[in-house]
Amino acid sequence: GELDGLGLLQCYGFSTLPTKLARSEAEAGTIAEAIGWPVVMKIVSPQILHKSDAGGVLVGIKTIEEAKRAFSQIIANAKKYDPAAFLDGVLVQKMAPRGDEVILGMNRYELGPVIMFGMGGIFVEIFKDVVFRVAPFNRGEAYRMIREIKGYKLFTGFRGRPKADIHVLERSMIQLSDMVVHHPEIVELDINPLLVHEEGKGATVADCRIILKPAPVRP
Repeated sequence: GELDGLGLLQCYGFSTLPTKLARSEAEAGTIAEAIGWPVVMKIVSPQILHKSDAGGVLVGIKTIEEAKRAFSQIIANAKKYDPAAFLDGVLVQKMAPRGDEVILGMNRYELGPVIMFGMGGIFVEIFKDVVFRVAPFNRGEAYRMIREIKGYKLFTGFRGRPKADIHVLERSMIQLSDMVVHHPEIVELDINPLLVHEEGKGATVADCRIILKPAPVRP
């Protein structure tokens, strides 16, 4: 689940957002007020991996009443999308500051864990502007990966945009490389989007998905 996934990413140095699970309208309102406005709310279900496709994500929620209505709407959308899905509840998460959306991903093959990096959010499906490396790799390889994608110019202050915090992005890629090498039970992973803020302000995990299976037992 995303909540546990965020906890694991925190252990490897990723910056995450305040996030709690709500199981009722009233709890959603209470949690959202405690976290601070605005918030994002997302469905939590092991059967619904692509939350947006299910109408399971609402953003920019600014009041207790909006949070209560969002909870009911998200649950209703999820039930309509997959009537058989088990619904754990709804995550309430602080909205992240603005940043460039990138994706960090991993799939495990016989040759080892393969890390993907590229432009994130909806752009990963539209442009497929991504590169791959087998983990583990070092800071120099992360440096080269970032500069290989076509969207790299967006990070450099292109046409008055603020420069992105590329140094933190490089570090994030190494942190992910270390994590998947240390944990062979992770077979697939997506951090999408990772929001890369302007230079000096870091990067924030906005959403993650981690798929596990028992690691092979070595003789």
